[in-house]
Amino acid sequence: MVNTVLITGANRGIGLELCRQLASRGDRVIAACRSVSKALQALEVRVVTGVDVSSDQSVASLKEELGDTRLDWLINNAGVLSAQSLSSLDFEAMEYQYRINALGPLRVTAALLPNLAEGSKIGIITSRMGSIEDNTSGSHYGYRMSKAAVNMAGMSLARDLAESGIAVGLLHPGMVATDMTGGRGISSEQSARGLIQRMDELSLANTGSFWHAEGMQLPW
Repeated sequence: MVNTVLITGANRGIGLELCRQLASRGDRVIAACRSVSKALQALEVRVVTGVDVSSDQSVASLKEELGDTRLDWLINNAGVLSAQSLSSLDFEAMEYQYRINALGPLRVTAALLPNLAEGSKIGIITSRMGSIEDNTSGSHYGYRMSKAAVNMAGMSLARDLAESGIAVGLLHPGMVATDMTGGRGISSEQSARGLIQRMDELSLANTGSFWHAEGMQLPW
């Protein structure tokens, strides 16, 4: 089956690699990003630029650009990370992370609901750092709190959309070596392979669950 897939934050890192791998296997990819990178330009995918997931107007423009295009998968990947410890709290930076990481996926999903139908799937790229049970090291207040919030948003979406036949997965990509992590972790290629497999396996039977890209279910 060939899927039509929209990915936010598609110009680099995990988003870029998701675009590459999905296009390579024959899916129709729509790459949404604030600005296009040379690496994304080189792929044979449809690119929509100027997409800021923290802006109602920007997301409305994305919806207008799509028209009535049916989406089989919507992958909410756009995200930001900045580190705040208890001794160096930056509340503006924390609020910005919340706008992008927590409200962004909900804003995009709500705007694009008319493009989804029975059998569509929504993936939210979250983080195990949003797990309350798994928090053994503290700190990273803004990032942790924003990811815990988007986990709750994803669970509510799963409940609200089940009657429409739309499944929602909350997906931890692993510690991936990107600009966001300072180059530490596994490759984007490895992470994207796992995330795509989780999306392939997502259904109404496991909607609203929290998965590691490698296949382990994570605690809340």
